Amino acid sequence: MLRLKVIEILNEQNHTKYWLYKQMVMSYQNLSKLINNETKSIRFDTLERLSDVLNCPIDDLFDRTDASKK
Repeated sequence: MLRLKVIEILNEQNHTKYWLYKQMVMSYQNLSKLINNETKSIRFDTLERLSDVLNCPIDDLFDRTDASKK
């Protein structure tokens, strides 16, 4: 299973969830669900925006959990 590493990236960059919320064009509730890995889908434009705002490649946003390593 894939999970987003947004919280880890925010911590590395000394930013908060609120800072990210102010940069993104989405509701705080949706952003919170997204970065807490409580959603089953994500739009490509959202991934692109996250990548731009966090100044990292899209593949750095993801981590593969043990559940999917078969």
